[in-house]
Formats: sequence, structure tokens, C-alpha cells
Amino acid sequence: MTLEHHREILEILADGEFHSGEELAAAAGISRTAVWKRLRRTIDELGVDIEALRGKGYRLSHALEMLDARRIADHSRQQGLATAPRLEILSVIDSSNRWMMDEALRGTPSGSVCLAEYQTAGKGRRGRRWISPFGGNLYLSMLYRTAAGPGALGGLSIAAGLTVAKVLRDAGAREVGVKWPNDLLWRQRKLAGLLVEVAGEQGGPSRAVIGLGLNLRMSGGEGARIDQPWVDLEEILGDAMPPRNLLAARLIAALRGMAAGFARHGLAGWRDAWRDFDLYRDREVVILLGEKRERGICRGIDEQGALLLEQGGGLTPFHGGEVSLRSAE
Repeated sequence: MTLEHHREILEILADGEFHSGEELAAAAGISRTAVWKRLRRTIDELGVDIEALRGKGYRLSHALEMLDARRIADHSRQQGLATAPRLEILSVIDSSNRWMMDEALRGTPSGSVCLAEYQTAGKGRRGRRWISPFGGNLYLSMLYRTAAGPGALGGLSIAAGLTVAKVLRDAGAREVGVKWPNDLLWRQRKLAGLLVEVAGEQGGPSRAVIGLGLNLRMSGGEGARIDQPWVDLEEILGDAMPPRNLLAARLIAALRGMAAGFARHGLAGWRDAWRDFDLYRDREVVILLGEKRERGICRGIDEQGALLLEQGGGLTPFHGGEVSLRSAE
């Protein structure tokens, strides 16, 4: 079953109110007896929590704000925000980053963005899976093109992480910070992560896809599959959480601005911001490189975005990839 079959019913149920089987059957063009079968598949395939009550009908356990390109454009226009040259809303996709990488090969312009309602194989750093329940979070990928080679993109993930963290602080999540290179934490629990995938010729041109996974509303059942402490924006902001499409508009505008600045100045424009957002600054940390462990004091980043670890009076740079950072406390 395609998501469009699911979506017909989900768009009605999105308000969180009860709707009768007759109403859902009419919207989907199916018999009333087929409604529950479809809802059952929606529950099984998308993990959506749907309640059924005799005499009242069906409802979602909580309201959903479906992603809508028109609403995002309206928010951007009303707030004077930059828009993407191309914006795609994907219903179900294996990975928004993979989809955008494929589109890059077809010539889609730099700054193009896709948003997904649901990912079946969302990716995090170091091959981890990003848990991607339907309709509650934000899964965003933006394409960035440059005439330079991939080597010039080393600090892009840090600039992107800082950009997202600033958007969230401006929205009211004041304690959000960054764990090198680009995990966003709130009170030591993970709120968002970024994955930047790069391809191109050694001497240029090259392209990167900046992928963001941001927890907006995550149920306990979905969160049980996450292998580290986590938090969602709803817990942080409560009733002050901005609408999902408005937040998407703000993130798109901020990431487009970041890309323009990075093209001109590289990571230099974000070195000072890193000091403000760095959650491990001047703390004792452990760097994991496979089975190897390095202990020292975290002293920020260098011009390429490498983590600087103070050991025995000297500074050792560590680059991303297979490197992982942990507190030594």
C-alpha cells in the first residue's frame, strides 16, 4: 500500500478528534468494513497510534501537523525568510539524504531541500540508524554545491550543527548545545543529529547533502528503540513549541544562509559561535577511535573543524568520521 492511501485517512485524523468510520470510508473511497483493515495497516506500517471507540469512531492519540510546502512558503513569506529553490515533501522514503544524493546527480540546484514524513532507513553518524516515526519529527536534507573539492567541506557539518542549534535557542530551547562534531543535546540528552555526506572530484566540483533529524514529538514506545538518552522539543518547550511547518521554514532559511556564508568564508565565521555552544569546552573527555582511547582536555576546534585535545601540554587534532567523543566524568 502506498502512503497516499494512508495519507487520505491520516489527513482527516490529523486534528486528533474522533471521526466516524463512514466519514473515513467516504474520504478513502472504500467500504466501511475496509476502514479498519486500512487503519490496521497504517498502525503496522507507519507506527501511528490510532484509537478506536465504539459509537465515536477513530482518532490519533495526538494531533499531527502534516508537512505542507504551501504552509512552509507562507511562513517564509510572512517572516521574510529565504526559501529553497526546490522544496519536496516526501511521504515515505528510505533516507532523505539518499534521495537528495540521487537528485543531485540529476542536476537539482544547490540549496534544494526535501522533508520526509517517515523514513524506513534513516541514517545517523557511524552507520547508526536514526529512528524516524511518522509525522512527529523533522527529517530534512539540503543539497550544497561548491566548485571546490571535498577537502574544502571539512567544517560544513559543524557550521550546520551550530546553525540548527541557534534556531532552536531562538525558539526558546536555551540550554541546547553541541557535542562535537554536530550532535545537539539538551541537558545531556540528544535532541537532534546531523549527517553530512560528501561526493565529488578531488579538485572540484563537489557536493554535500546536509541531513538533519530533529525530535519534535517522540512517544515512549518509539523512543525505547533509541540506544542513548534522548529528548524531544515538546518536552523542552511545551505549549510554546512552534508549528512544525514554521520551524521547517526557519531551519531552511537558516541553513541556506549558513551555506552562503560557508561558501565565502569557510568555517572561520563559526569559530566564535562554537565557543558559545560547545558543551565539552575545557572539560576532560575521552576520544574513541575503534578500540583505541585518548584522554585529555577539550580545547575547542581548529580552522578545519578538528577537535583539539590537550594532552601533556600539547594540542592534538582529531577529525570526524569514526571518531567519537565521550565525557570522562
